[in-house]
Amino acid sequence: MATAKKISLSEEELVNALKRQDTIAIKALYDMYSGALFGVISRVIQQTEVAEDVLQETFVKIWNSAGSYDSSKGRLFTWMMNVARNLAIDKLRSKDFKNSNKNQDIENNVDFIDQQKKVSFNADTLGLKEMVTNLKPDFKDVLDMVYFKGYTHVETAEELNLPLGTVKTRVRMAILELRKKFN
Repeated sequence: MATAKKISLSEEELVNALKRQDTIAIKALYDMYSGALFGVISRVIQQTEVAEDVLQETFVKIWNSAGSYDSSKGRLFTWMMNVARNLAIDKLRSKDFKNSNKNQDIENNVDFIDQQKKVSFNADTLGLKEMVTNLKPDFKDVLDMVYFKGYTHVETAEELNLPLGTVKTRVRMAILELRKKFN
């Protein structure tokens, strides 16, 4: 199996190739700087997948804005590091990123919390099953399968012969109805 030869250009050659938007420039840019840029990004953003996305955005931004680079103001490497850091900070501050961190998959956390606190869930103690039986039949059926019988949303959709989106919407609407009863 042959390994690909890494491309290395001098800073001046790289800048000129970037300004001409020569494809060799992006290959050299990746070979020469991807590790360092990823290091800067991953210090700001801890999740590897998100950091990789920001790295890709960084290369696109460098490619598209290479014409604005001014060598009299600093080295290319410093300019690229600033682009990477700024994009990482922008991602960290973005509403999308904040929401994705708030909306963690509950199934991954419930068992962990129960094990840590040695809690067992008993819906009858809370009177939850009684509240669920008072919901609309559509909501009751979906909640019963998902929360009391342990079906996944996909399995529930297949069992009830409903689209997955409908099942998810009904679960959400049912939870909102239950919240009203608790408040």
